[in-house]
Amino acid sequence: MRIGDEYDIVVIGAGPAGSTAAKFAADKASVLVVDKHREIGSPKRCGEGVGIRTFNEFGIPIDKRFINTEIYGSVVYAPNGKELKVRQENIMGYVIERKIFDKYLATDAVRNGATVVAESHASLWKEDGKLVGVKVKHQGEKLYVRSKMVIAADGVESQIARDMGIDTTLVPYEADSCIEYEMCGIDFDEMDLLHVFVGQELAPRGYVWVFPKDDDRANVGIGIVGNEKKTAKYYLDRFIAKRPGLMQGSILEVNVGSVPVGGFMEDFVKDNFMVVGDAARQINPMHGGGIYEVMLGGKLAGDIAGKAIEENNMDLIKNYAKMWESVRGQRLKKVLKVRNFIEKLNDKEIDYLADIWSGEDLFELTRGNYVSVFKKIIKHPKLLKMAKNLILS
Repeated sequence: MRIGDEYDIVVIGAGPAGSTAAKFAADKASVLVVDKHREIGSPKRCGEGVGIRTFNEFGIPIDKRFINTEIYGSVVYAPNGKELKVRQENIMGYVIERKIFDKYLATDAVRNGATVVAESHASLWKEDGKLVGVKVKHQGEKLYVRSKMVIAADGVESQIARDMGIDTTLVPYEADSCIEYEMCGIDFDEMDLLHVFVGQELAPRGYVWVFPKDDDRANVGIGIVGNEKKTAKYYLDRFIAKRPGLMQGSILEVNVGSVPVGGFMEDFVKDNFMVVGDAARQINPMHGGGIYEVMLGGKLAGDIAGKAIEENNMDLIKNYAKMWESVRGQRLKKVLKVRNFIEKLNDKEIDYLADIWSGEDLFELTRGNYVSVFKKIIKHPKLLKMAKNLILS
């Protein structure tokens, strides 16, 4: 990359969303991806659980370099200890190594024609108020890269999108504060399932997760409401201290971050500028996971951006938000309704639901299919009223 280089599209951020957008845009356009980190994929801010659907839809190989554990289901623990379990004979997903997985996605984009440059801090370059490219500081050198379009994939509360005049601010209540330990030397049952612990006392407006990576190694983390007075670390340490099988483990890595769970951006496009991934809040608000969602957003953005360049018609990218809404956004808005219902429950009400719901019911809720599941609440007047208000809203 040299001063004066020109590209059709510059993507800022080489996470799953940015690399996927770059890969698909590179089918029809010249694409540069810049990432501020020295190593793509590091640091990770993720529980690293990925459903089999992601691998199938995006043609990702089952590569042992970035797959740690095959997952056959999940178990959710209510405050009273009741277990809601889903176990299948076939693989439902994997716990991956994000640092290697992300680098694979970036490599895939390069092999499809994109150029990727790490340790590159980007800002917008405007002339007479019009976006004409990006300014990049790469290893002490200042570079100017002209482009016809910029795609922001720079994460939660995207600074690049803000600089373009798009409000990406999150109020604390709309974000979960998260911390995760990668632990080794633990003793935990059923290390082929994802384990989730819920309860307002345990994790206010959130949950604790144990995602296995080996027989004695797992990601152990927590997400709580962002405006909670006590820290996520306080709640996670308290959880671990009550479980000897975890308490005996060693901490190999500590990761912290924030997850937007309170809603979605209404529009991801301004002039010749697009927003994808966490920056666009393209996540599942129920569990805060988003690798599938951000890659889907990246694919849609990359496809339409490449087509806009090929046809020399920037107006085409205005359809991006409508495409997202049709393909995934409408369903995720239903999931958000479910989350808004569940986060208002106290621990006794959660225990009640654990007695009448099954693991399969919870799986349906994460997909936004709530009508039939909520019919089981008929004997609890307060929850039934809340559920009716949810359905009618």
